[in-house]
Amino acid sequence: MKQRALGDLEVGAVGLGGMPMSIEGRPDRERAVRTIHAALDAGVTLVDTADAYHRDAGEVGHNEALIAEALRSYGGDTSSVVVATKGGHLRPGDGSWTQNGRPEYLKEAARASAQRLGVDAIGLYQFHRPDPELPYADSVGALAELLDEGVIQRAGISNASVAQIDEANDVLGGRLASVQNQFSPAFRSSREELEHCASLGVAFLPWSPLGGIKSAADLGGNHSAFAEVADAHGVSPQQVALAWELALADVVLPIPGSSRPESITDSVQAAELQLTPDELAALDADAA
Repeated sequence: MKQRALGDLEVGAVGLGGMPMSIEGRPDRERAVRTIHAALDAGVTLVDTADAYHRDAGEVGHNEALIAEALRSYGGDTSSVVVATKGGHLRPGDGSWTQNGRPEYLKEAARASAQRLGVDAIGLYQFHRPDPELPYADSVGALAELLDEGVIQRAGISNASVAQIDEANDVLGGRLASVQNQFSPAFRSSREELEHCASLGVAFLPWSPLGGIKSAADLGGNHSAFAEVADAHGVSPQQVALAWELALADVVLPIPGSSRPESITDSVQAAELQLTPDELAALDADAA
């Protein structure tokens, strides 16, 4: 698979989002592990998760533990795999989401994530969502301390504005490795953040790059240009969407969520799909 830069590291151009394997409608554990193994077989070296990716109260870190189990049981070499996890966004188990960006909490959460992942240092740790009750710099400052202490190897942020990207990079002393924002054919509000990351050389990780769990299967029906380009290449509209995103900037690293081996195997092939300038223009127009 083609490679993209993640801070000081090269990883596969398409990653795996682990969220669908741990929330409502999640597959059984055996299929979830097979999905992760299929991603590794296809050359995926970036796996995205968060301590809040769970369904029920009392199972914080469900997805982190699942990914750790899958990596342990994989028959091949996993030394190049980076697990990116997040903290600061909580799911009490009643379907709601809350924020906690207190520095002391984030440092505690990062250490707990490292323990669940079974690593001495987390490959990429991202502040999941700004806490409106706290100065943003205070929360990001915890990531700087975690970097200095060796608890994490790289630091990133998620759900961030352009101003927050600049503030985080300043607090981190130029060590911001990634920004993970929502971006897809149906959701382009983060295009400005994507372009800003490109100007800084910071990896941009679109979450829900196919439009989300409920909409991904209908991507071609909702966006006719993507269906037309897919037909012309004999591939899925989902592959076309990921290839379109990859073409937007060299820093883009989509992380499509998956709960089936077949879907992640299809998604990974987007890294090799070459779209023409006319096709890219038609996709840009369709996504507007």
